[in-house]
Amino acid sequence: MKGAVSAGHIETAESAANVLKNGGNAFDAAVSAHLTACVAEPVLSSLGGGGFLLAKTQTGKSVLYDFFAQTPVVKHREYDASFFKISADFGTAKQDFRIGPGSVATPGTVKGLFAIHRDLCTLPFEKLAEHALNLAKEGVVMNSFQAEVLRIVKPIYQINKNVKRYFSSENDGTLLCEGDTFKRPLFADFLENLAKDGETLFYKGEIANAIERVCAGSGGHLTRKDLHHYEVVKRKPLKCSLFDNRYIINPPPSSGGILIAFASKLCEEIGLNKYDPGSTEFSERLAVIQRLTNRARVDHMVRHNENRLTDLLGEDLLNRYIKQVHQRFLSGRGTTQISIADKFGNLASLTTSNGEGSGVIIPGTSIMLNNMLGEEDLFPGGAGNWQPDQRISSMMAPGILQLQSGKEMVFGSGGSNRIRTAILQVLLFSIANEGDLTEAVNRSRIHVEEDTLSIEGGFDNETIQQLKKHFPEAEVWNNKSLFFGGVHLVGRSNDNVFTGCGDPRRGGVFLTVE
Repeated sequence: MKGAVSAGHIETAESAANVLKNGGNAFDAAVSAHLTACVAEPVLSSLGGGGFLLAKTQTGKSVLYDFFAQTPVVKHREYDASFFKISADFGTAKQDFRIGPGSVATPGTVKGLFAIHRDLCTLPFEKLAEHALNLAKEGVVMNSFQAEVLRIVKPIYQINKNVKRYFSSENDGTLLCEGDTFKRPLFADFLENLAKDGETLFYKGEIANAIERVCAGSGGHLTRKDLHHYEVVKRKPLKCSLFDNRYIINPPPSSGGILIAFASKLCEEIGLNKYDPGSTEFSERLAVIQRLTNRARVDHMVRHNENRLTDLLGEDLLNRYIKQVHQRFLSGRGTTQISIADKFGNLASLTTSNGEGSGVIIPGTSIMLNNMLGEEDLFPGGAGNWQPDQRISSMMAPGILQLQSGKEMVFGSGGSNRIRTAILQVLLFSIANEGDLTEAVNRSRIHVEEDTLSIEGGFDNETIQQLKKHFPEAEVWNNKSLFFGGVHLVGRSNDNVFTGCGDPRRGGVFLTVE
């Protein structure tokens, strides 16, 4: 077998699979899949956003490519009409975001993909762009999941005529629905030029001029200077453990990885692995760990500089929260994931996001820019409460787990602030079930935000009632939902046997390549 891929859409996965089939490595496949996701998963992936790639090469070297969004160099104005609120409707829960020109941060995706290509890829960029280019020209049929995502953030994609014309049905002009064909001819033209001209087209050429016009020229902050000075940062992954199984994950200044590491420590200290993952006792303790992890995050990030996130793993702070866990029981979002492994031993975990989209289109490209400055999850002090010229702290947490058996597992998730809880639960379930990835992904999840517990459909009534004793205002969902993340997994054994699972909550697909 030549490898395996798990992703959020069949076209995204097939793009990576074709690259592996034709001799490319996991990193070639990741770049190709990301470009395709921009067409097949238009709300979740955009060249106007940012992301991360955690790479482990066949030599055993690991590196994290941080190409997430950066705050503008200058905060040109305070809160105004260029930065306004919309509400995303998940059905059982709603979440507010801010969009408009004032919500756009410096995008890093294009520079990130070219940096990965220079360092790790073996095939020409033009070759890696072929699948996305053809799909943009010919069109992709909207599946039920992508149509549902578009419905959830409908206010953004009907904000004005300029946006509506790119995301409307050719038949009647309404928002794209399941079964509609989505074509992106302008994106195809842009991608063809990008493959020839490289990243300078976006950061220093005519596209940079266009971005400045629609952002700074419309009341936002982003200028050519921000684009000129943007840099991809290569970081050393954070090394962690969970019940003697080792994993590496996205390090600070992003917060998702460090919070998963923090929660892992709490799980170890209270011996969560003593309880069956299907038991009420397991779910109760996990809910409290999630609550305390969120509390530690908010307390620390509001009071301290985000660059000091590593303090969360300090012994004094950990002991304080470990004590609270023991005392408790003595007394009573747009993100997509691509996971790939190849026959050479390379592993790639790529998580990418455009936020929900800002409602701002780069003229002549159909590319929607991100709304990262309007994501309250990224700024615990409140949306708009950002400091100039800083890499934004993301919840995205691409990682690689090595089980005691020697099997390696590539993981990551979409889901805004639910990323950290989705990944932690899948890691716990994978370890408990000795690497059964399908079981780990499909098991029902919980999520705690402040003091509100969300309980996904699938728990028995006894567990739900017991959880409600600790969280009286708990929200109980009837079904599995994309609200609880989308963890796409690929596993690789020492003898190149590939397993995996695409999370059905987010249209997940798993393919092996022969």
